[in-house]
Amino acid sequence: MQPVTKGIYRLRLADGAEDVIAAQRLRHLAFHGGADTGAEPGLDQDAFDAICTHAMLEDLRSGQLVCCFRMLDLADGRQIGRSYAAQFYDLSALTRFAGPMIEIGRFCIHPDHHDPDILRLAWAGLTCHVDAQGIEMMFGCSSFRGTDQSRYADAFALLKENHLAPRDWLPGIKAPQVYAFGSQVTHAPDKRLALQAMPPLLRTYLMMGGWVSDHAVIDPQMNTLHVFTGLEIRAIPEARKRLLRAVMA
Repeated sequence: MQPVTKGIYRLRLADGAEDVIAAQRLRHLAFHGGADTGAEPGLDQDAFDAICTHAMLEDLRSGQLVCCFRMLDLADGRQIGRSYAAQFYDLSALTRFAGPMIEIGRFCIHPDHHDPDILRLAWAGLTCHVDAQGIEMMFGCSSFRGTDQSRYADAFALLKENHLAPRDWLPGIKAPQVYAFGSQVTHAPDKRLALQAMPPLLRTYLMMGGWVSDHAVIDPQMNTLHVFTGLEIRAIPEARKRLLRAVMA
């Protein structure tokens, strides 16, 4: 991923330990609200940081980091056991995926920044990386804030109705605490309420043809409910690909 500047924002890869720490600090704010929960106060960090490439999106006016995410490139599905998601989901079905894959993790936007251009530029940068590396599937964990599934009843109903993974790739249950909405949800979704409750990152995945696991992992440590999310690159509508590439032009 080459550095790119669009308007007031610059997207680039982390350059050294100080950049990674800045990303960990933003993640801590976004995911933990500033509460000290880890070994290093003020930082969200884990062992996967050392094997991932970190992307940084900065506001050029202030130099503030407003978005970050990390990427783990995998040669094919046989390497999926190396991923962060493999801790929580049985991904044995995806070991048969023959093409290059990338896991997108710890994607977050500063809670004080709501400019849609931030998410747009981040996705455009990802698109360029996917193109350059010949990636055939993107995946990751899409998080709902908190662990009360009743807050997201319509969102989970919509996921069940329209967005479950193909049978060939469906993740199995591995985590000790899950909400099996694929079998437990029985009501029809209110689409408006569902989309309001859906995390922006997940909405974007779904608009591009993404799919999810049939259960959400209840993660008390991160205070989230998350669903495994996959996106086969060939499923993305060509018009949307052109729009994303145009951002980087």
